[in-house]
Amino acid sequence: MIPIKTAICSFGMSGRVFHAPFLHVNPGFEFYSVWEREKNLAQALYPNVKVVRTLEDLLADPAVELVIVNTPNYTHYDYAKKALLAGKHVIVEKPFTVTEAEGLELIALAKQTGNKISSYQSRRFDSDFRTVKRIVDEGVLGKLVEAEFHYDRYTPTLSPKVHKETPGAGRGLLYDLGSHMIDQALQLFGDPDAVFADIFIIRDNSKVDDYMEVLLFYPGFRCRIKSSYLVREPIPAYSLFGHKGTFLKNRTDVQERRLLAGELPVGDDWGEEPESEEGLLHTEIGGKIIRESVPTERGNYMDYFDGIYKAIRNNAPLPVTAEEATRIIRVIEKAYESVRTKQIVSYRTESGPDISVR
Repeated sequence: MIPIKTAICSFGMSGRVFHAPFLHVNPGFEFYSVWEREKNLAQALYPNVKVVRTLEDLLADPAVELVIVNTPNYTHYDYAKKALLAGKHVIVEKPFTVTEAEGLELIALAKQTGNKISSYQSRRFDSDFRTVKRIVDEGVLGKLVEAEFHYDRYTPTLSPKVHKETPGAGRGLLYDLGSHMIDQALQLFGDPDAVFADIFIIRDNSKVDDYMEVLLFYPGFRCRIKSSYLVREPIPAYSLFGHKGTFLKNRTDVQERRLLAGELPVGDDWGEEPESEEGLLHTEIGGKIIRESVPTERGNYMDYFDGIYKAIRNNAPLPVTAEEATRIIRVIEKAYESVRTKQIVSYRTESGPDISVR
């Protein structure tokens, strides 16, 4: 196994918690270099990592094969483009880009340069979502009529991360937490026919969107996506309703909690939820009504990095494609268009929506 020499474009929470630990323990990667403008935080944890002070220096190093663009959202397109032009493979943190047009340009550029480009949609690899996907795939709820996804937090005060609280391109809750839920909806149900959205500001002194609700229209089915920074009491993150029954599942973030505590992503119990967090299934199977807890699937963000290694070294399919990531951005743009026009907006065409109610 030849490790992929990897560079990270920042060492804030994303680099420190969600990328470096996986590069460190996965034999397929070498955490080779990091862009830190002034500090040397990475070397305190990874003494052998090379620190550079500019993006140009990071990209000019011929040893670097893979670049992780985990900088503020509005920089994703520019930095990813520069990395591709420098001959590097690229992972872009979510959201992939700010606009669909930017995403399509990066897709075309990656094909032109012959490099791989992917987006780190980590929540596909959560235990809760994998459990929801199993329930949907098994069809135990009968024909689905509605799904509701929540990703809520209670953060009444503004974030110290200035770039997250400053109005501008790619800012706000829809681009942040919303991109995770949109990706999950598209993975489960495919592209919607149309989009309707309500997005606004609810916290005192906030200048960016901190409440969002997006309704995705499918034939005979609706998926509602909601997120707010003023939800103190947790509610189910996933609610699925079908002709035969209901499934409810909380969000647990077991991997994130352990990573924030400084643990490395190793061990047979990594990504496993406690039994107390199991989802509730209330449905009819074989003529019998059941109401019981459902064992949770094991989550593992490492599966993403394993997939990236196979894609680069063995030309296997990417675990998350740039095309998939760009469709998320299309939904986001359609949601903002819906807010501006106060109308249901077609996802599939540039004309009015064609929505089936059956």
